[in-house]
Amino acid sequence: MDTTKKKILLVEDDTALATVYRSRLELEGFEVTEVHNGEEALSEALKFHPDLILLDAMMPKISGFDVLDILRNTPDTTNIRVIMLTALSQPKDKERAEQLGVDDYLVKSQVVIGDVVARVKYHLGLGDRTEIPSYEEESQL
Repeated sequence: MDTTKKKILLVEDDTALATVYRSRLELEGFEVTEVHNGEEALSEALKFHPDLILLDAMMPKISGFDVLDILRNTPDTTNIRVIMLTALSQPKDKERAEQLGVDDYLVKSQVVIGDVVARVKYHLGLGDRTEIPSYEEESQL
């Protein structure tokens, strides 16, 4: 069994919300680095080498969509799992994220923190597959 801590880069400009997510993820045993804008996200992704990035869409400096696009087009970060966690619930926003190569797209108003943790674990191969529907199954509902 892999005992090394999985690393998560949390990108969220709402510092109160970021603190809540970071605390819960650390409680679950993850190593978490928190940043608050797109520029920091890009530089930290290269330094921290996270296993997964929880990425807000609407942020100062560089949007989450642009961060995702850059991550996917940078050899060192192209394979990092990215879950977009956003207030944007329009289908066009989800489609845009999918076109850019997001691994999962969660709307903040539609999930609780436990759902987010379950998705993180699922994408890192730590969760029980029966716990949550896969992204593909859900988008066909």
